[in-house]
This record gives sequence, C-alpha cells and structure tokens, in this order.
Amino acid sequence: MKKLYLIILTALVLCACSTADGRPKGSKSAQRLTEDMAVPEMKSYVPSQVVEYEGFTLSFNKRNGTPNWVAWALEPDETQGVESRKKYDFWQDEGVAGCPSKKDYTHSGFDRGHMCPAADQHWSMDAMRDCFSMANICPQNGELNRRAWGTLEKKCRQWSNEKGGLLITAGPVYEATDTETIADGRVRVPGAFFKAIVAPNDAEPTGIAFVYPNAPAPGNMFKYAMSIDELEKIINMDLFPALDDSLETAVESGFKKGAWQ
Repeated sequence: MKKLYLIILTALVLCACSTADGRPKGSKSAQRLTEDMAVPEMKSYVPSQVVEYEGFTLSFNKRNGTPNWVAWALEPDETQGVESRKKYDFWQDEGVAGCPSKKDYTHSGFDRGHMCPAADQHWSMDAMRDCFSMANICPQNGELNRRAWGTLEKKCRQWSNEKGGLLITAGPVYEATDTETIADGRVRVPGAFFKAIVAPNDAEPTGIAFVYPNAPAPGNMFKYAMSIDELEKIINMDLFPALDDSLETAVESGFKKGAWQ
C-alpha cells in the first residue's frame, strides 16, 4: 500500500530533495503529503461513491458516468519510477456503480482522459494499474488531452520537485447545457475540466487552479489560471478542507503567477 511505500522512501526523499538542514528544497517543513489532504467536500445531493485506489482517491458520479473529483498527493519521489504504463490497459471497476467499460469510449470521438495521470504513478505497480480504472476517466477532446492538459500534467511533476510535493484535485466541470453523451447515454461529456494545485511545503505555501474547456486550448497556460476560491464557486465544492484553516485561506484566496513560472 501507498503508506508503507511512502515510509520506506521517506529517507530517500529527504536525501534527494532536501536542503542542507534536511528539509525539502524551498520548504519550511518536511511534511509528508497524502491524498486525504486533497479530498474536497461536495453538496450532499450530488451522487457520489468514494473509492480509495492505490495512490489516489476519487468520488464517482453514476449519473454522469465520470468522477466528480480525483484527489492525490504528488511527492517528488513519485515523479520518477520504473513501472511502465505499457503493461496496463483500461479496465472496468465492477465495484463502482455506473463505471463504464473501455469499449464505451470506442469510436466516441473522445480520448479516455485520465484525471490522475499514469505518468504520476511510475513509482508503483498497483498505482499504475489502478489509474487505468475507467472510474478515473472522462471523455476528453483529443487535442486537449495530448497538448494543453498533458503540458499541465508535466508542469505538476516539475513543480512537485521544485516545491517539496503537491496536493492535486482534478475533475470534470459540468453545466446544464452539457447534454452531449456517449455510451448510449450512460457517460456525459463535460464542457470543461478543472485542476486545483496546492504546494503546502513551499517556502511560501501557495495554490493555483486551472479550468480548460473540453476543446483545443491554445495559448499560454496562465490564460486558463485562477485562484482556488474562484474555482470553488464554479464547481460548488470546498477544496482542501483538511488543511489548517489559516493555510487553506492563504493558498486559496489568490495566486501569484510568478510563483508558478
């Protein structure tokens, strides 16, 4: 399990990603991050089945056939690893009500878009396998998936190394006008996607959020950036409620573009 793995690797992280006094580079503390710290709170009327996979946790919405959110911690040591994604394929989690199958996306015109990306899971065989659960997937525009969204995923791995780890929550954004479906109406196509990122171990803890339309997204990534507070109003969720109140306020109220460039 991830907790045991993290305990084993703690010493390695402190050596590889630490300053002379043993702290992660650029951080005030050596706080170890877990996906529990990234889990949001939603309104009780939203259909939700919470599933704990290896390395990430998600809330699945059987009405949409996609996750409401996917939350994980990305530690610097988890940005590396030898586990290859080529050994794994998408699979239907029969324990998740409404979870689609791989075939439900075939010839749909959309990619099987990971919310928690496979490239964040090279550290573990079980984590790599679990991230191919179709409960972690949304119908995503192919151009977005392979370009702007993929670029943001790469930047998160870079930021994790620079800032002593990240807490990340991602998922689809639905509006009432998002009526397009695939899989004979069982999977709803979102109009956009969000990703909220917090760096609690940075020298000055900081946060940032992004919303990308489910379409090609040209231009600089900061064109799609906003504060976490702004994102919360869009998706009607309380993000990162497990953080200390003062820290939560500090990282959600605004974002400094320079801290992420």
